[in-house]
Amino acid sequence: MAKVNRKLATILATDCVDFSKHMESQEELTLSNLTSCREIIDPVIEEHGGRIFHTAGDSVIADFGSPVECVNAAMKFQDLLAARNEAISDGLKLQWRVGIHVDDVIIEGDNIYGSGVNIAARLEGQCEPGRVLLSKIVQDQVKKRVSFAVNPAGTRSLKNISDEFEVFYITKTDDELSPEAINKEATALITQKPNVINKKPKLAVLPFSNGSKDEDSGYLVDGIVEDLTTEFSMIREFEIVSRQTCFDFRDSVETIEEFSEHHNLDFIVTGGIRSSGKRVRISIELSESGTGKVLWSNKYDRVIEDIFDVQDEIVRTVTISLLGEIEISSLQRSKRKATENITSYEFLLRGKEMHHRFTPEGNQQALEFFDKAIEADANNAQAHAWKACTLGQGWFRGWVGGTQEDMFQMSGDCIARAVDLNENDFECHRMLSAVHLSKHEFQLAEEHGRKAYDMVPSDPRVLSGYGEVLVRNGSVDEGLDLLGKALELDPVPQGQLNSDKRFTDLLLGHFYAENFEDLIEVAKKIEHQNFQSWLFVHYAKQQLNVLNKDDKSFEQGLQEYAKDDWPLFLDRLHIPQEEIRNKLSEFLSTI
Repeated sequence: MAKVNRKLATILATDCVDFSKHMESQEELTLSNLTSCREIIDPVIEEHGGRIFHTAGDSVIADFGSPVECVNAAMKFQDLLAARNEAISDGLKLQWRVGIHVDDVIIEGDNIYGSGVNIAARLEGQCEPGRVLLSKIVQDQVKKRVSFAVNPAGTRSLKNISDEFEVFYITKTDDELSPEAINKEATALITQKPNVINKKPKLAVLPFSNGSKDEDSGYLVDGIVEDLTTEFSMIREFEIVSRQTCFDFRDSVETIEEFSEHHNLDFIVTGGIRSSGKRVRISIELSESGTGKVLWSNKYDRVIEDIFDVQDEIVRTVTISLLGEIEISSLQRSKRKATENITSYEFLLRGKEMHHRFTPEGNQQALEFFDKAIEADANNAQAHAWKACTLGQGWFRGWVGGTQEDMFQMSGDCIARAVDLNENDFECHRMLSAVHLSKHEFQLAEEHGRKAYDMVPSDPRVLSGYGEVLVRNGSVDEGLDLLGKALELDPVPQGQLNSDKRFTDLLLGHFYAENFEDLIEVAKKIEHQNFQSWLFVHYAKQQLNVLNKDDKSFEQGLQEYAKDDWPLFLDRLHIPQEEIRNKLSEFLSTI
């Protein structure tokens, strides 16, 4: 691993108050005034030894070698901005907020990372317009070294950092704040900004726009976005809305605001990709879902062979922007490149695109692309794993012939090869868990489900599969939690038209927990029942003494599921406990 370049730095974060609001009403005037303000801010920062690392729209991040110089620079440009506003008799007056913190940071080229950057940005968000807000460590360094008063301003709740973070305002000595004013100001800020502590940030990576003239390159655009979603799903400090839910949004009439509110999002990643030959141009933006404020943006112009490094950089930067350096350890993991062979990678992405179409033709084409990926690089573990998944998809839906034993043999060989090549591929363990469950090898199913979950704790396929296994093996509460999270992150799974699959999975959990009333309530949301939902619902009703054999849905199940097939249907419920199987068999025998 390359040596990490660290240093102790003073971080200044500043942004324009109500910038988005001004842009909506007076775009050209706002941009003109923003440029004028930056012509004041940037030279002052440089004059005091600061280095501007990042700008996104209306925000600026800079670092200084000296906290004293940083505070002097902030106060100077705030004074100049205030004077500018006073000189404008009729026009747009822009105000700025400033947050300053000292911390150890990581420097990588033109980028700066670390919790210090995150804390400075959080302080800026809590700052009053036109003022400068400091952390305690900055206050300790500057209180006797600057010609300004440093006033305690109580504590602030900084999202994902601390409930009670001590802060200080810098003021001129002749307008020092009274304790009453400080308390009043702190109370107002707490009232304005709700507490969102103790909640994982919830993130969605929306489909990127395809700026290429060649529409066939859509597979590359969608594949890169899917890879990013998977990467974020590996970070357990996030909650990630599923790929399928985000791609469904692309085909819906929902606005981003409606989508954000519907899924209770905190942050959104958007972008666009344009490919030309071997060159790929990626633009990306991270924004707050509620305000639309841009937190970070960047553009990359690389060759396709560098795409893995770009993905790593995007995930790293977004993660540190939201969580701070405290979570860097979760990113210091071995490369998960599917292959170094870019031809094999492109065939892999094409195969995944075809798999996701859930059609007989798409299934066949997917298998062909995965075979080509393997031909180009026999060590491409993901190609073997996805081929196994596609074989299972085709057999289950009747698109691939052969017996169940044949399918298990073919897909099992593919998974075994994938695991041999990369035992840390979560897709392999996810699939092995499902295979072992279908074979009634319940402990092995749990073992591989746990491995997949430990690697990718936010993938809804993992949550769903592992949750089902846990419920069956007796960890009912934990399993129910995972099944509920799968529903939240991915209400309509790939290849489904509605949420019936997710609700039916929940029925299993409520059945094992003997939450029969909850089971019946969840079942009301199912549009089309299968044998599992039909059986569990009416078993629950019998336990509550409310079973009505004249009920239309009860009679429909009797007609649809032939009595001679009940033993097979029961076997496919994969229930380990003989006692529970006997209870269900006994119930069926009475009807």
